[in-house]
Amino acid sequence: MPFKPSYLLLAVVCLAACAAPRGASDAANRYDVIPLPAQLEPKSGAFVLDAHTAIATATRDADAARVVAEFGAQLRRATGLPLPAGTPGGKRTITFALTDALAHPEGYEISVTPTRVAVTASQAQGLFYAVQTLYQLLPDAVFTDTPSDEVAWRIPAVEIADAPRFVYRGMHLDVARHFFDVAAVKQYIDQLAFHKMNYFHWHLTDDQGWRIEIKRYPKLTEVGGYRNGTLIGHYNDQPQRFSNTRYGGFYTQADISEVVAYAAARFVTVVPEIEMPGHAQAVLAAYPELGCGTGPYEVWQKWGVSDNVFCPTEQTFTFLQNVLDEVVALFPSPYIHIGGDECPKLQWEQSAFCQQLIKDNNLGDAHGLQSYFIRRIEAYLDTKGKKIIGWDEILEGGLAPNATVMSWRGIEGGIAAAKAGHDVVMTPTSHCYLDYYQSDHPEEPLAIGGFLPLAKVYAQEPIPAELTADEAKHILGTQGNLWTEYIPTLEKLHYMAFPRMCALAEVAWTPATRRDYNDFVVRLLPHLARLNQRGIGAANHLFDIVSTTLPDSGKVVVTLAKLAPVGDILYTTDGSAPSSESERYTGVPIAVDSACTLRAAVYWDGQPQGRPWRQQVRWHLAAGKPATLAAPPHEKYSGQGLGSLTNGVSGSTDRYGDAEWLGFGDGQDFEATLDLGQSEYISRVGLCFFNGEGQWIYLPTSVVVSTSEDGEHFDVQKTETAIQGSAKVVPVAMTLKAVPARYVRIRATNYGTIPAGRQGAGNGAWLFVDEVVIE
Repeated sequence: MPFKPSYLLLAVVCLAACAAPRGASDAANRYDVIPLPAQLEPKSGAFVLDAHTAIATATRDADAARVVAEFGAQLRRATGLPLPAGTPGGKRTITFALTDALAHPEGYEISVTPTRVAVTASQAQGLFYAVQTLYQLLPDAVFTDTPSDEVAWRIPAVEIADAPRFVYRGMHLDVARHFFDVAAVKQYIDQLAFHKMNYFHWHLTDDQGWRIEIKRYPKLTEVGGYRNGTLIGHYNDQPQRFSNTRYGGFYTQADISEVVAYAAARFVTVVPEIEMPGHAQAVLAAYPELGCGTGPYEVWQKWGVSDNVFCPTEQTFTFLQNVLDEVVALFPSPYIHIGGDECPKLQWEQSAFCQQLIKDNNLGDAHGLQSYFIRRIEAYLDTKGKKIIGWDEILEGGLAPNATVMSWRGIEGGIAAAKAGHDVVMTPTSHCYLDYYQSDHPEEPLAIGGFLPLAKVYAQEPIPAELTADEAKHILGTQGNLWTEYIPTLEKLHYMAFPRMCALAEVAWTPATRRDYNDFVVRLLPHLARLNQRGIGAANHLFDIVSTTLPDSGKVVVTLAKLAPVGDILYTTDGSAPSSESERYTGVPIAVDSACTLRAAVYWDGQPQGRPWRQQVRWHLAAGKPATLAAPPHEKYSGQGLGSLTNGVSGSTDRYGDAEWLGFGDGQDFEATLDLGQSEYISRVGLCFFNGEGQWIYLPTSVVVSTSEDGEHFDVQKTETAIQGSAKVVPVAMTLKAVPARYVRIRATNYGTIPAGRQGAGNGAWLFVDEVVIE
């Protein structure tokens, strides 16, 4: 199915006009600012821009003057008004000033009355953020270049005192898997700045491409910048298919300098990432002598992690130091990101050179060798006045003395680093990986997997409860990551990044006590129109229906909800399409006790909005019945809890992270016992497993079904060991002799340790299980 953005601009514009104002004392005033300011006090009235309005700058600071000049120029283009230079503090004047009275370097204050606007900050950066707030208080047409007499140019009266919660508010973009040109990168940076985010993490190198010109090593871009084909479809599709089209691109050093300067003008720091010691295959394709493997190498055409890594020889370190010399000269950022993640150790373990290096330096093992590698790079960058930042694998074998950790495999790495006195940026997959699916709707475009809806992004708390107040000071902030294996176009990049980036921006900026998801959604409705005005085709799932389906006393109950603060859910239970005459969902769960198809849609003002919802409930002996587990699933993949196993609903056939699948990690087995409530003759037991080796998810090695009449003594009825399949979801159906039983126990044995040569080699496999069907 071709990718189509699912935003409804007309509906958003209408809703923006109709949603209730946020506590304003003047009903005409709206304060739909994202991220929400630390303090915002609504006032009555508004400052109206007209032919008498002037703009004044009460500072000689060059950066501050530039910020004000750019704001004035945009207002003149949009309004057609002259907006001449005025006297600071004068009537009908918007005045910008710097003051020592504000302590926070990024903080600002805005005072709007019907006669004047006063904007103050301690530094130019604060004025810049104040301008972003003013843009959001003004009509959306502020971003157009064609004046219209139909726009009422006004700023609602308000008092704002604002400053960020965290010093690091970042977004990442992977340009190695799919390349985005300078114009696209600048547009991305514009949106970071608009949402008061101040770090752009630029992932420039990986197995699939090297994207930065290094003059000393021209083959890095001549060879490493292009691959001879690209994986088609998902990594888990079997057999894998590839295009035969040469793909690639890179940024010249002039391009890099242009982007860095563009970002700096918007108070965004660009952090370059040069991957090491893993994710190095594009480098080895250009300079094979740097590898530990036998080669030959080529720029990788598929996703995942290549086993080919840098060999830690003096030749390799000289090469990397030379590369970093040119990188450091291009990026004034205090940080250089050196990756450090997902480094396979197989080649090091098989290398006589590496094993001798481990022995000679008392490194212990390959993890110690990785620490040795990172420490050498840190020591070199330290001589250049730079700090290293890396993914949480740099903790393995001991952390380099001054390293900053990006905690992505959960929050545990961040906790460990902070307790050890290291700075941390929280970016866990659970809340910050914007390449995950954001909706479980069947029309969602292809993604890597996982499930990260808008509400979960917003729910992140970057400071773990396990930290003391002093330890918590090491949490610099948070960052959203956008990996682009399945994001080949700018249109899809926008769809995946927005509005989840908006939610993350509020997590990073707004005090935790001020955040409220329902209020955020109200402000997001007009904000989507604002994004569209700036050429950002954001996803709009606010009219999607979200549901839970859980067993309850022999039935299943279906609960429906919507994110938008307006409209009604109308539904049917007979499979027919809902209409404006269908039954209205009142919040009382829908009870189901037989096979059926439920359908629903959000209606507002008599018209359907967003995408319709549909769910088929399959009925069988276990539907609606209780289950117990010998061990719980992993907290990140716990679906709807045990109810996922017996709710009559099957998990998605293309994503393991939806609410139906239960995931058991690190080699853990699955064992469930179901109580049918009474003795039944059972002839068939089935269940489904997700098959995704690219995500470390493996089929079980065996499935055993046992039955019991008393819940204590179980007899094995069937064992299945030949579990195979190439599809993403593999069903296992086991036919039994018709035996009477009240209790049914099913045990699935985890694959165990992932073997060498596979994604995640050496780690424990995952086992994903869904609906148990008993007939």
